[in-house]
Amino acid sequence: MNTLADTVLPVRSDEDIVRVRQRVREVCIAAGFSLVDQTKMVTAASELARNALQHGGGGDMHMATPVENGRRGVRLTFMDEGPGIADVAQALRDGYTTGSGLGLGLGGAKRLVNEFAIDSRPGKGTRIMIARWK
Repeated sequence: MNTLADTVLPVRSDEDIVRVRQRVREVCIAAGFSLVDQTKMVTAASELARNALQHGGGGDMHMATPVENGRRGVRLTFMDEGPGIADVAQALRDGYTTGSGLGLGLGGAKRLVNEFAIDSRPGKGTRIMIARWK
């Protein structure tokens, strides 16, 4: 694996979420993603950044642009040190919400990307990795 660039962006305010969205779009454009794929990745990133802020008390987004087997990708990892997710399977189920939303966030983000991995433990925070490939 060859990573062209690594970036870490804070997710501690609504303004940070806007910056995450802008930076993800810029990197997806540079990677040659179609408008549809750009929009999918930006939408997933926005949802995960909002979750990190609202449920995790803020965190960071790590961005990489790997090249594997001749394919270019964008890989984002969102990390927070919040309360964690007690039941990940339930949290991924459409309609489940701990707030006032529609309960489509995590499952929706998972459907928008090519790779999705989540590691969350109560009291230990949450780490979610997503990737999309061209």
